[in-house]
Amino acid sequence: MSFSMIWPIAIIVLSNVIYNICSKETPSTINPFAALTVTYIVGAISSTVMYYALNRGGSLIQEYHNLNWSSFVLGLAVVGLEAGSIYMYKAGWNVSSGQLVYSIILAICLILVGVFAYHESISSTKIVGILVCLIGLYLINM
Repeated sequence: MSFSMIWPIAIIVLSNVIYNICSKETPSTINPFAALTVTYIVGAISSTVMYYALNRGGSLIQEYHNLNWSSFVLGLAVVGLEAGSIYMYKAGWNVSSGQLVYSIILAICLILVGVFAYHESISSTKIVGILVCLIGLYLINM
């Protein structure tokens, strides 16, 4: 497997570990949406800096002309992801199991989305994988 395939996964894993630690450590005394306003300000500044660092002479305003609906809906989805994570930990989920539970459910949902929305094939190994995930969910929550 080439480095171009590995580095994005490494960033996702590292970022996800940091993400879950930060979600768990968000003070219980703050409204999650108040905390997320700071999160998004930092994210917007970071994204702007990275855009210009990686696109010397680029025009962010010109890039905005290429947007479609997905960036706007993604913004709503990210708010749901982050608020859901903070509330999940406030509800008492452990770092070791909360993320695992929603990741298993997410994986099953994405297999179904792939099949029905994107016409991806579903193999017998994927079906076995779904069954293993469901068994795993049962074992985690015993």
